[in-house]
Amino acid sequence: MTETFPAFDISPVPAPGPDTVAPELFRGIYGMPMFVTVPTPDLAASLDFWSRGLGFFDLFSVPDQVTHLRRWAFQDVLLVPGEPQAGSDLTVSFSCVLGEIDAIATACEALVPGCTAGPRSMPWGSLELEVRTPENTRVIMTAARPYDPDSPAAAHLRSMGIDAP
Repeated sequence: MTETFPAFDISPVPAPGPDTVAPELFRGIYGMPMFVTVPTPDLAASLDFWSRGLGFFDLFSVPDQVTHLRRWAFQDVLLVPGEPQAGSDLTVSFSCVLGEIDAIATACEALVPGCTAGPRSMPWGSLELEVRTPENTRVIMTAARPYDPDSPAAAHLRSMGIDAP
């Protein structure tokens, strides 16, 4: 028996579709339920890439100590001075909408040629772009594709016991 239930009303992620508009950047202050901390040897360069490439903005900064980045609600990143851990394969995924994938890829490639892979259609119903940031963080920008109950992706979900909404 499952104890899960629909809770889409607390998520900023809009229903998928080819013309879905991304939510506005969220500037509210809240207790962060999740965030990622990314060490970087160059705060300014990382801020520039995450802002102009990935679409984040500087919510709050303490010079030479921390830069708090945000996109949508609950998409928080803390850039802190430091060296990335050797051998680390940190991966973090952020939702976006289908119409953002190409623009993000183009912006990131203009800043750091060769830093993107994809986008790739995934069997769980998303289109995903992989981006390697200047501090070597693997960022996956993931956009849900519209749900088609007759698609192979829907059959795949049903085979795992997941009924779509």
